[in-house]
Amino acid sequence: MIGDVVGRLGRRAVRTLLPGLRKEFGLDLVVANGENAAGGFGITPETAQELLNSGVDIITTGNHIWDQMEIVPELERGGRVLRPLNYPPTTPGQGHAIVVGVLVVNLIGRVFVGTWDCPFRAVDGLLRSLPKPPKVVLVDFHAEATSEKVAMGWYLDGRVSAVVGTHTHVPTADARIFPKGTGFVTDLGMVGPMESVIGVEVQDVLTRFLDQTPQRLRVATKGRVCFNSVMFDIDDATGRATAVSRLDRQIT
Repeated sequence: MIGDVVGRLGRRAVRTLLPGLRKEFGLDLVVANGENAAGGFGITPETAQELLNSGVDIITTGNHIWDQMEIVPELERGGRVLRPLNYPPTTPGQGHAIVVGVLVVNLIGRVFVGTWDCPFRAVDGLLRSLPKPPKVVLVDFHAEATSEKVAMGWYLDGRVSAVVGTHTHVPTADARIFPKGTGFVTDLGMVGPMESVIGVEVQDVLTRFLDQTPQRLRVATKGRVCFNSVMFDIDDATGRATAVSRLDRQIT
C-alpha cells in the first residue's frame, strides 16, 4: 500500500520503482493513494491511468478528490478509482471495490478534515451489508489526526486484514499487527519531492506561515523523491496479517 502520490515527480517515482518492487517481492496487489497525483491537487483520468499502467491495481483518494472535476465520469463508471465511502450516498463513485478477490475500502476522517458521515459507522454498515465479504480486507483511512487513525485500527482489529492511514504525507514508524490480526500503520507517507514541505514548494509554505497572506501552493519540481509504502503479508485463508514492514525508497 503506497502513500499519497504527489504530482509529476511522484508519478515518475511510481513508474520507475513499482515494476521492480512487484517482481522483487512477488506482490499480489498494490493499492496507492492518488488524490494528489494531478499537480498536487486531485487526480485526472490521465494521471490515474498513468498510475495503473505503472503497476498500481487500485487507487484510493481523500479530501482532494473533487479538485479535478474531470475525474467524476471515471468515478461514475465504477472503475479502479475510489472516493471515500463516508461521503454522502448521492456522491458520484464508490468507496469500496473487490480486486483480485480482495476488498479495498476507502474512508476519510473527520478530525481537522471535514464534516463527513461517521467513518466508523460507514465501515460497519459496509461489512454488514456484504453477504459474504472476502477474507482479505484492506482499509485506507485518509485522516489528519493520529488518534483517529489509531482508534480506527483498534476498532477494526480482527475484522479486516489491514488499516493504513494516509493524508499527512509523513511516514510513521509504528507499523505493527494488532492482537486479533489486523496490520496497521498510522501513515504510509508520500511518493513525492523531499526538498519540499509535504510535497509543496518550501517558499510558498513559508510565505503563508510568516506573512499570513494568501499564497498559491505549487508542487515542488526538483531534487530527491521519496517512495513511502508499507508491505503486508496476509494469510488468505484467515484474512489475518502475518507480517508488516515499511518499504521505503528514494530516487533522484
